[in-house]
Amino acid sequence: MSIKNHPVVSRDKWLSERTKFLAKEKEFTRLRDDLSRQRRELPWVKVDKKYVFDGPKGKETLSDLFENRSQLVVYHFMFNPEWTEGCPSCSFWADNFNDIIVHLNHRDVTFVAISRAPLPKIEPFRKRMGWSFKWLSSSQNDFNYDYHVSFTPEQLENGTAVYNYSVNPGFEDREGTSVFYKDASGAVFHTYSSYARGIDMMNTAYHYLDLVPKGRDENPPQSPQDWVRYHDRYEG
Repeated sequence: MSIKNHPVVSRDKWLSERTKFLAKEKEFTRLRDDLSRQRRELPWVKVDKKYVFDGPKGKETLSDLFENRSQLVVYHFMFNPEWTEGCPSCSFWADNFNDIIVHLNHRDVTFVAISRAPLPKIEPFRKRMGWSFKWLSSSQNDFNYDYHVSFTPEQLENGTAVYNYSVNPGFEDREGTSVFYKDASGAVFHTYSSYARGIDMMNTAYHYLDLVPKGRDENPPQSPQDWVRYHDRYEG
């Protein structure tokens, strides 16, 4: 329904319609809670491979990244080694990161971003954007490839690259979120990964846009985020 021809009703009629819709919202909330429970019940995979990252503290292993907590969230930030800036869409997501980390920390969760770009490219961009979250480089290991957010030119050419469990990624690097758990013995487990539209829940701005009359006002499916800019590059 267009904005121009949208129905306008009395307050009583609006309240009646809003109350009926509330029942659907509550059902969705219950379904989402149940889905989250099922997600937590998924089986895990033990991480036997040793990954060493370049970060602000120097060389760190995947186990080191937990920082004395048992849960780790990794945002797979698209930043190809050939680029001079990180992905604009990933930057849109990253604008949500800084201020939530203290809250995650107090629920036994550590948060980091990881990209294939080398640290000397990551650090200037991070500082320019005003971000303080921890961001590491996987340029010297297979982490991005093993967690299916980076793909070789050969994989893309011969059609063996698989992103989001089912589709061709289209690019050498893609976005995603992965979750890990470390037990008392120090063993690390991969518990969950989500990609593409699966990470919408991590973008606060999108949730607000979904509330307003025009919604996201994008151009799917070809270029839904062609409007997104780095937060210091919007005109006006």
